[in-house]
Parts: sequence; structure tokens; C-alpha cells
Amino acid sequence: MILAASTAVVWAFAFPLIKLGINEFSISGEDTGAKTLFAGVRFFLAGIIVLIISIFGRSKLFSAKKSGSAQAASDREILINGKNGFALILLLGLVNTSLHYFFYYIGLSNQSGSRSAIIDSASSFILILAACAVFAEEHLTMRKIIGCALGFGGILLVNAGGDLSAKFTLMGDGMLVLSAVFSALGGLLTRVVTVKNNSVIATGISLGFGGLLLMVGGIAMGGRLNAPTPFGIFILLCLTGISVYGFSVYNKLISCNSVGEIAIFNSLIPILGVTFSCIILKEPFRVQYILAGIFTALGIFTVNYKGEEKNSEKNNTAL
Repeated sequence: MILAASTAVVWAFAFPLIKLGINEFSISGEDTGAKTLFAGVRFFLAGIIVLIISIFGRSKLFSAKKSGSAQAASDREILINGKNGFALILLLGLVNTSLHYFFYYIGLSNQSGSRSAIIDSASSFILILAACAVFAEEHLTMRKIIGCALGFGGILLVNAGGDLSAKFTLMGDGMLVLSAVFSALGGLLTRVVTVKNNSVIATGISLGFGGLLLMVGGIAMGGRLNAPTPFGIFILLCLTGISVYGFSVYNKLISCNSVGEIAIFNSLIPILGVTFSCIILKEPFRVQYILAGIFTALGIFTVNYKGEEKNSEKNNTAL
């Protein structure tokens, strides 16, 4: 739980840092190509760093799949489980990095921040529900339903008073809905990929490949990055570090825990994001942020509370 919360904290720092970075690279508000290119550079660098850290001192990335006890004994040595595993990792990079953030940046450029935060955060709850339908070990319980409701209520609270009544737009809301769908699909792929492959290697390749596709897309849309200031380079490195830590830890957690119990922590990101923006960007702080945090914390607690399961296990042991 501490590690899951830490990924939400570092990702929340990206909110104000992205604003600072866009300003330091002199990217205009409507220049979606440059924003996409900026995101691509960030994720590509993050992928390269993760790969350097993870494969340092290793001589090969592929290992033949074995069976029985030999498979169990070689689990630590298997980095990528065959060519099919490599193809799935590339698919993860396409879905979870390229398509997710491509549609997000287009939607963000054509919609208010409040609506963007609400629609994008819906991906966490879509992922929790979808995981129950896809994975046999995931079960839809009343705790998860209540926890998702509380988490989404907190996100609504943090955006209360924003422009939430505007008409639906294809290039704004439509793109953000697609972003949320691809983000949730990416979460499902993350579980599939990281269970059978080394999660850190998979993270590095998927980030690097996804970032490269974003860079190509950004350039194709006419995006260009102006010469940055030293502070701009520092911000880009900070954002890269956030991706290195956030994705590496989150993907590892998804590989060995219930998807719902980890994904619910993502509901903290928009709430912490606006709070950090108040601190770093000197934006006005509102009391509703505290209430939103309480709602979201209750949602996380509800999804992860296992008192009944523990009591049941004790009763079964006694019997």
C-alpha cells in the first residue's frame, strides 16, 4: 500500500511540472504536436533509463520457456518470455503510452482542466471493473463498488465549481474518453505482460517504444521543441524520473497484487495534483480539496480492507 501510494504521489507531481515544462520549452496552448513530442521525449528517455538499470550486467534478453520445476527454478532468469512476450510488450507500449497519452493531450488541448481530470481518472474505475470480468482471480465485491464510488466522489469534489456542464465535444471529451479506455486497456495488458515477463524490462521497453511512437507522431503533426532553458532541462529530467519510478513500481505491483487494490490508488492523483499545483504554482487552495482527499482515502481503505477475509481465515483454521 505504501508503494502504491508513492506512485500516486510522484505522478501527481507531474501535474505542475508539465505546466512548468511546457512554459520553459515555449510550447503554446494549442500546439498539440509539440506537447506530444515533449511527452514522447520524456517517456523515451524514461524507457532507456529503466533498461540501462535493469539489464546492466546481463548478456541476454530472451530465455526459452521451460516447464515444471525447471520453469520455477529459472523464473528469476527469464527477462522476456519468448518472441510472443516481446510482441505483447510492444503492444503495451503502443496502448498504455502512445495511444493513451496521444488522445489525452489532444483532449486536454480542447477541454477544461476540470472535465479532463474527471474523464481521465475514470480509467482507474474502468480498470477495476474490467479486471473483474477478465481475470478469474479478480472478483467484483460490494467493497470495490463502494470504494470506486467514494474515489470518484472525491474527484468530483476536487473539481466542483469547474466548467462541468458544457456540451460534449468530440475533440475534447471524445478524445479524453478514448484516452481513459486505452489507459484501462493498458492496465489489463500490464497484468498479462508483467506476470509472464520481467516487469522492469517490460516497463523499459514499453516506455521507450511508446515514447518513440509519440515523438514520431508529434513531429508528424508539425511539433517542434524550442531550445530549452537550463530550468526546462531540469524539469524534463524530473518528469523522466517520475516515469522511471512510477511505472516501474506500479507495473511490479500490478504483476503480484490484485489489480483493483492497486488501481484505486490512482484516484489520489488528480487530488494530489491540484494540491501540489497550489504549492508549486501558487494556485489558490480550496477547502474542498481536503474533503476530496478524505473521500478518496475512504475509497482506498474500503477496497483494500480485508478484515472480513482475515476473520474468515481464522475461523476456517480453527475448524
